[in-house]
Amino acid sequence: MAKPEVNIQVDESTGRWSVDSLPMILVPQHFFLNNHYAVEKALGAAELERILRPAGYRSAYVWCQKEAEFHKLTGEQVFRHYLKRLSQRGWAQFHIEDFDRQRGTADIVVRNSAMIDPSHIQQKRKCCYMFSSWFEGAFDYVAKHEGQISAEAREVYCAAEGEHDHCRFEVKRRL
Repeated sequence: MAKPEVNIQVDESTGRWSVDSLPMILVPQHFFLNNHYAVEKALGAAELERILRPAGYRSAYVWCQKEAEFHKLTGEQVFRHYLKRLSQRGWAQFHIEDFDRQRGTADIVVRNSAMIDPSHIQQKRKCCYMFSSWFEGAFDYVAKHEGQISAEAREVYCAAEGEHDHCRFEVKRRL
């Protein structure tokens, strides 16, 4: 992947970073993962996912709203732009294999996830569940503006389970 196409502004008086007028923080991956794994160990993966889901959803939804306004994007462009920016910011390499807003579905392949610690590549469990709520929030932003109902996403399999070299997510209409 080439150098990210994001323009980082730094406020001279505060030192704070922003991209497309949204505040940003640059954090080392090991710092994020060590904290994430410590909380996951204390609470359990299912409980941590339950706790993070509303925040992840809202963050994705608001980000899509702001980016759509900033870049004058609509519909599927917003969803694709969101995954492109996540890829450019080092979360993973996201690839949309299928996107059908009429049916309310999407299939997403995730390679080189930042949620998988390279030193523990075969953790024999799903580690990238956090992305599910992000996909839901982004998909729902698009759907809301096109008269569709909300979506739910799930991690079908994860590279950390040791059977695939990538993760796969499905998005479908919430019943």
